[in-house]
Amino acid sequence: MNDGPFIAQKLIPQRAPPVLRRGPLAFVMARLLNSPTNILLTLASIALLYVTIVPAVRFLLVDAVWHGTDRNACLVENVGRAVGACWPFVQAKFTQFVYGFYPADQRWRVNLTFALGAALLLPLLIPRVGGKVINAALFFVAFPIVAFVLLVGIGGNTLPIVPTRLWGGLLVTVVVSVTGIVGSMPIGIALALGRRSTIPLIRVFSIAFIEFWRGVPLITVLFFATYMLPLFLPGNFNVDGLVRVLIGIAIFSGAYNAEVIRGGLNAVPRGQAEAARALGLSYWKITGFVVMPQALRHVIPGLVNSFISLLKDTSLVSIVALFDLLGQLRASFADPAWATPTTLFTGFAFTGMIYFVLCFGMSRYSLFVEHRLNAHRRN
Repeated sequence: MNDGPFIAQKLIPQRAPPVLRRGPLAFVMARLLNSPTNILLTLASIALLYVTIVPAVRFLLVDAVWHGTDRNACLVENVGRAVGACWPFVQAKFTQFVYGFYPADQRWRVNLTFALGAALLLPLLIPRVGGKVINAALFFVAFPIVAFVLLVGIGGNTLPIVPTRLWGGLLVTVVVSVTGIVGSMPIGIALALGRRSTIPLIRVFSIAFIEFWRGVPLITVLFFATYMLPLFLPGNFNVDGLVRVLIGIAIFSGAYNAEVIRGGLNAVPRGQAEAARALGLSYWKITGFVVMPQALRHVIPGLVNSFISLLKDTSLVSIVALFDLLGQLRASFADPAWATPTTLFTGFAFTGMIYFVLCFGMSRYSLFVEHRLNAHRRN
């Protein structure tokens, strides 16, 4: 019987097994030079790296000045060669970059606050460490109170009061970013749930709130919180300027997080809530134990992107007389003792590396959490 032209009439000759190549050369040939297009892209990438990385390395390391006490150490006429980064400037201003104008004899309070925060945060970030409930209660409830007492003070000789106008540098950047990140999450969750509510008043309020705060730039929020809000308060009632900024940033970021979380809520199948409701669970138990964990798992990249953006946006507080890390950097440029052609570039390179380390660390940890929570989806 003839099986037609599409049926093979004889066996196909056996082919040789594929050759397994390993090593750097095999990787380059298979991934970078395996086609004319990839060859062009590889050459263009090498050229781009050459014109960017090589000058940066020369400026930051090769031609850099590492020792000195004033601007004379970083001047070409004194060094006798090309001068790169002026690292003695960073060494001289390092404490200002970290503490701002915080009194020198009280900076141990800032160091203790940083140490306590790191000691409580690291166990929360390591999955294998137990006691997460107690640790979270200490970090989110007890630590803010302790940090406030340590940084602000209670008066007297032991903990004298340090006004927030003396705070600055990395201290302000960390306080504003951490408070904004932690404070914006419950606001975002509440607004996201409110926007999906079946109660018209709650839904309309949530929509109006989100659209209002997303429709104004952050700089406007900071100006309003700093200069306009006191005009609406009673004459004898005053709120610290830093506290007003923290509240404004938390609300602003919470409105953006609400839309990110709402996207995660929409991604959860309706059958999950219906099945939990069939088991007799209440609305809050369904939301807290069934829907919200799945929604947050879906939006980890979006939330971390908002957190990274918030961390970088803390530099805007300098326009309302709060000197964060970049604000202190710009203030340090006014010192004539370090006025050199490379001081400006050195300062921005130093702060840029700090921001990159913080943002890159958040990004990599979010990838770890996303990979761990989506383990059931891996092939």
